[in-house]
This record gives sequence, structure tokens and C-alpha cells, in this order.
Amino acid sequence: MSETPLIADLRGPEPAPLSGAKIGVVTFPGTLDDRDAARAVRLAGATPVPLWHADDSPAALGDVDAVVLPGGFSYGDYLRAGAIARFAPLMGRIVDAANSDAKLPVLGICNGFQVLTESHLLPGSMIKNDHLKFICRDQVLRVENASTAWTNQYEVGQEITIVLKNQDGQYVAEEKTLDELEGEGRVAFRYVGWNPNGSRRNIAGITNAAGNVVGLMPHPEHAVEPGFGPLSTDSGEYSTDGLGFFTSVLTTLVAGGTK
Repeated sequence: MSETPLIADLRGPEPAPLSGAKIGVVTFPGTLDDRDAARAVRLAGATPVPLWHADDSPAALGDVDAVVLPGGFSYGDYLRAGAIARFAPLMGRIVDAANSDAKLPVLGICNGFQVLTESHLLPGSMIKNDHLKFICRDQVLRVENASTAWTNQYEVGQEITIVLKNQDGQYVAEEKTLDELEGEGRVAFRYVGWNPNGSRRNIAGITNAAGNVVGLMPHPEHAVEPGFGPLSTDSGEYSTDGLGFFTSVLTTLVAGGTK
């Protein structure tokens, strides 16, 4: 079945899938943005593969080359955002694959970022926004690390505009951990102009030491095609800045490692 655009078909032709590139998109109970993430994967030129949270079979990850943990409210965000999803059977497989010699690329977006911290694939934790309200806005980020599996199509210092929408978006960590992230160049993105949730040191996203696991609160999958992403008041053009996350991982896969 072909997809019907909600406003106007401004997308242009979709690229042919990159031969052999398969990116898994995980669905938990309460996930909201799995279809959006899958569409971003497809627009970048890869084949999205749906992955189910409860699958604990040896073949649970199939032959996917990377995994996206999308946004939403997994398990209703009961106990704490991402705290229950961390124990989903599939997450055990993902943690092992990310920490293996193969270093499976994993991207956690919003709730996916929360799951990555709860799974200890990334340090720190996510708590309620400092203003205690849900926030939804277009957000400018500055790229701090352009050498990860998910950021190598950007430049250090580049400013991108993507969508932010969260309630538990305040990134916190001990000062020692924050200093380590800074010293090792593992802050991937910072908020520009305004810190929308009180995150320590304006941190919007981080990476692990190997550069294969990246988590961030804003949503790159909502800024991948003209007519459907943030609208720049300066240029009058729609931002497609989020597409670089997905083309970055394809570049990584083709090259056989991080930049």
C-alpha cells in the first residue's frame, strides 16, 4: 500500500535501498515513533526491519546492521522512563551486540535515549524537565562530535534544527561523569540558544567510548523530508537536518566502522 502524505507530496522520489543495509527499529508497548524512524531509514536508502521487544530468540536481531530505539512512552513510563523497557528480552540481545567486537550501531531517540541510560549502554540518567511540563518545539543543536557511527555526515560546530518533544528530558549525571564525557569528547550534541529541559551542561546527546552507541532527546526522524519538518523563519525552508543521522550510519556500514 502506498503512503498518502498528510499535506502535500513534497518528498520527491525515494532512494533505492542500499544493497544489504538493514536497520532494525524496535517497538515496545507505548512506542510512538517507530514508523517515523522506519521512514527515515527508508529515505536514507536502507531497509527498515521491525523488531519486537519481547523476542528473545537467538535470531531476534536477524541480520540487521544497526538498531534504532525510537521515541514514545515505553510501558507507559511507569516507575521511570525507560526503566521497564530496559528489561525487555530484546534489549539483552541489543546490549550484547552493542558491546561485542562487532559493535552494533545503536541509536536511541528520546525514550530510546532513556532506555540506553537505563541499560547502562550510556552513562547518566533522564529526569523530569526542570519546569515540570511537557515541551514540544523546534530545537537548534550544535554538533560536538562528528566521528560516531550516527554523526559522521555532520561537521563539528555545525548547527542543526530538529524537533524536540519530551517530559523527562533533563539529562543528569555526577560531575565526575560529566567531566569524563567532556574530556573524552563524548558529548555529541548541545542545546543552542536555550536549554529546554535543564540538562546538565546543555547536553542534548552523548555517545559511548566506541562511538557506535548514540542517544539524544530531540527527534531527527521528524526532520528528514521537505514539507514535514521544522520550518526556518529565516530561510523559509523546511529542515531536513535529521537525515544525516541515518546517512551517517550507512556511511559507517559501507566503510566497515566509525569515521
